[in-house]
Amino acid sequence: MDWHGAVVVITGGAGFLGSALARALVGQGARVTVIDAFLPETGANAANLEGLDVRVVRADLRHDPLEDALAGADAIVHLAAQTSHMGSQADPRGDLAQNADATLRLILAARASAPDARVIHASTRQLYGRPRALPVAEDHPVDPPDANAVSKWAAEQYWLLEHKVHGRPVVSLRLTNCYGPGLRVKDHRQTFLGLWVRRVLEGEPFEVWGGDQTRDLAYADDVAEAFLAAAGAPPGVYNLGGSPPVSLRDLAEALVAANGGGRYVVKEFPPERARIDIGSYVADDSRFRAATGWAPKIPLDEGLHRTLDWFRPRLDRYL
Repeated sequence: MDWHGAVVVITGGAGFLGSALARALVGQGARVTVIDAFLPETGANAANLEGLDVRVVRADLRHDPLEDALAGADAIVHLAAQTSHMGSQADPRGDLAQNADATLRLILAARASAPDARVIHASTRQLYGRPRALPVAEDHPVDPPDANAVSKWAAEQYWLLEHKVHGRPVVSLRLTNCYGPGLRVKDHRQTFLGLWVRRVLEGEPFEVWGGDQTRDLAYADDVAEAFLAAAGAPPGVYNLGGSPPVSLRDLAEALVAANGGGRYVVKEFPPERARIDIGSYVADDSRFRAATGWAPKIPLDEGLHRTLDWFRPRLDRYL
């Protein structure tokens, strides 16, 4: 897709992935509108958008009017979501409202104001639950392990239904663990790695739960490029992975090495987290790579260095 002059709406655009995507789009000449409610429990941070020539609409997808913000959009990238797994367990109705109902309201508003916009939806590998085999391809059974995965599954299905029934081009990317500049680091509501980054920069030990689980982490700029590439992919569901898989223990060692020092302690999973943990996960994203030519460019070590270097002078603004 030629992004020069294109009108693109990013929901959740003040988060670290949304802002990385906004930077990439602005760099290609797109006219970007960011919709974000800036809820304190999410990854939204106004600092992520500083210096970017984008239109910012402060709106909550659950109840605010959306038609004006969506008017004339050529593409909609839907990143806004509640992502905390334990938060979803504590408040499943709130989780459902933020993910499923909010998505449905966005879809209905888009029908009225942006009927021709193509959609790229941010989904999650959490839908698969505990993998039955690795790597995980798109035909793996969906087996949500927690309330958050259920609500994200519903959101994805609403978008896919929009394609089936109304013919709107929709691509849903089931993301692996993502990280990079602008990540929520004050706690582990968004991802465990955010809190690790905070602790290592503060000179405090961080906790590794388990340690043997593997992950294939994706750097924010690579994910942004994947969303751009997805606009040209045939409609449907695609997995999105990242760097070669690494155990959490080895990831902890890599983070300490990238920082030039640090400490961590390995602990057993807290019982309430163990019940919803999916164990090891590695994405088979060959279908997406074949459809788009996309491949991650940032190795894990480099991505960790970039993330730490970016946060060092800015950490206080993210706590």
